[in-house]
Amino acid sequence: MTTSTNLSIDPQRLWDTLMETAKIGGTEKGGVRRLTLTDLDRQVRDWFKAACEGLGCTVTVDEVGNMFAVRPGKRDDVAPIAMGSHLDTQPTGGKFDGILGVLGGLEALRTLVDLGYDTNAPVMLVNWTNEEGSRFAPAMLGSGVFAGVFDRAYADAREDRQGETFGAALDAIGYRGEVKAGAVPMSAMFELHIEQGPILEAEGKTIGIVKGVQGMRWYDVTVTGKEAHTGSTPMMLRKNALLGAAKLFEAVDRIAKVRLPAVGTVGLVEVKPNSRNVIPGEVFFSVDFRNPDAAVLEEMEAEFGRTVTAVAAETGLEIVWKRIWDSPPVVFDADCVASVAEGAATVGLPAREIVSGPGHDAAYIARVCPTSMIFVPCKDGISHNEAEDTSFDECAAGAQVLLNAVLAYDRRFAR
Repeated sequence: MTTSTNLSIDPQRLWDTLMETAKIGGTEKGGVRRLTLTDLDRQVRDWFKAACEGLGCTVTVDEVGNMFAVRPGKRDDVAPIAMGSHLDTQPTGGKFDGILGVLGGLEALRTLVDLGYDTNAPVMLVNWTNEEGSRFAPAMLGSGVFAGVFDRAYADAREDRQGETFGAALDAIGYRGEVKAGAVPMSAMFELHIEQGPILEAEGKTIGIVKGVQGMRWYDVTVTGKEAHTGSTPMMLRKNALLGAAKLFEAVDRIAKVRLPAVGTVGLVEVKPNSRNVIPGEVFFSVDFRNPDAAVLEEMEAEFGRTVTAVAAETGLEIVWKRIWDSPPVVFDADCVASVAEGAATVGLPAREIVSGPGHDAAYIARVCPTSMIFVPCKDGISHNEAEDTSFDECAAGAQVLLNAVLAYDRRFAR
């Protein structure tokens, strides 16, 4: 008889699936470029849908493209226990960010089917739309609409840097579903992910039991000066937008360093007209502030605002900035966290509790149902990079703990 304590995933099958899907948008450097709502995203979605339906799951899609694959349980009066993450990547992404959580969940489903094990609650696998936010800001847009943080109209109106809207791109790839976002019920959700940092590797831990996610805020900043010829415009008469932006770049770094463990980053910069012999007339850039303490994030924003005012006065430049995203710190559900801890202990894996630095879909889903996450190490803590790497054994360990955590949580629904 198959019991919940002797269900073992197939590590080779999981690894082969990771390598197979990495070919969809694969890059010469061994990474993946699969931006959300592009044709490559459509291709991997089609693959995901076919794989889930091949297991007998029912796949539905909501109005912002979130995908839900459900395997029935013994009870139809209980909402599904969900697993999931995302299939989209950064422009120069790796093979594991996001998709490990989807394919780890797929492997868990395959194991249940192979061994004929019926859970008490239905089990669901989710692909959340636009987690990365690299094409359409803000990040975690699909899970955010699902959780009521944003509405559909807001999501549809987001534009990429070329002016295409989220709504138009979603319709173009054929993944606009009829189900209203948030209408799919869940008893709980577990998200498997690479750590995207160095802590687990440095401490020799295989599993991170994620207790929560630090808060984060994103800003768009536009600095406007005056384009002019570099050879004929005296230094004292220039309005160099890039010079003003550079002062703010330095301020972002300083604001974070005096509030450790805060982090501050300028990650996207566009300079116009971007010509060797023209003084920059406009600079657009992004700011990313993060801290586990919401009050400290508020301080960081206030100091940045004061700095913008000071730099504008000093340089005579016009500087417009706005907050485009605010994701407060999140504390995950204690029972879900305990299920992850039990899942790691069941197979004797070295584990430690951890707080996530990056944002994840689980941070929004925690607003509407009990949620936790499972981390596995990534080599040198590198992520959002084509060199991102996680071992065969670590991927297998994460998927096994994911399955174990779901089964541990499922026991509460036994009759």
